[in-house]
Amino acid sequence: MLIGAVYTARSSRAAAAASARATEVAAVVSSEPAQRQADLQAFKEIREKQQEELRETREEVRSLRSLVRAFAFYVGELTTQMRQQGIEPPAPPDRVDEYNRTGV
Repeated sequence: MLIGAVYTARSSRAAAAASARATEVAAVVSSEPAQRQADLQAFKEIREKQQEELRETREEVRSLRSLVRAFAFYVGELTTQMRQQGIEPPAPPDRVDEYNRTGV
């Protein structure tokens, strides 16, 4: 009888451990779709933020390009006026020469 009780207790513990492990696995499996949905939502939020930052950067680049073009035109006009008055303007920096040649 004692041996039967020991085997019964041992099997009860094993069954309880197996049941606990099964419950744990079931919880992980059932939470995975929710985790994927949460990951997808986080990815979408990150993507939207990056797209907004990219739009802002593009607008800033357009504005700066416009400013450079306007400034280049203005300096060109001043240079022309100086030459008309017989004044030779100083040579522009290499980067300005490159811009005047290539537009970049």
